[in-house]
Amino acid sequence: MTAMPASALTIGALAKRTGVKIPTIRYYESIGLLPEAPRTGSNRRTYDEASARRLRFIRHARELGFEVEAIRQLLAMADDPGRPCHEADVLARAHLAEIESRISRLEALRDEVRRMVEGCAQGEVRSCHVIEVLADHAHCLHERH
Repeated sequence: MTAMPASALTIGALAKRTGVKIPTIRYYESIGLLPEAPRTGSNRRTYDEASARRLRFIRHARELGFEVEAIRQLLAMADDPGRPCHEADVLARAHLAEIESRISRLEALRDEVRRMVEGCAQGEVRSCHVIEVLADHAHCLHERH
């Protein structure tokens, strides 16, 4: 039976150290973002500090909204430190453009809902502007898709 090295982390300790939940750690292993952990003779996963750093990288990238495939590419770049960072810059710029597009769509959505709410006289439902706008898309000002 292989004993767990003193410096090794259990999945629970890794979760506490990184702020990533145990099922999420298992998921990242299953999709290959985090290498499959070696196991002890009693079949317990063991992790090292490199796993914790990689998991913090993944968590931070997810917090910033990067998709799994982009994170996979960024991790591959991080694993090859001599590689030019042009590809990372391209990924980050594309992500920024998507964020800006989402913000623009959300601002238009906010403005439309605000207009709908401000037009409500709070009388009876038969004359409710909210119901009227929701019932007929023609009352909306934002782009129709």
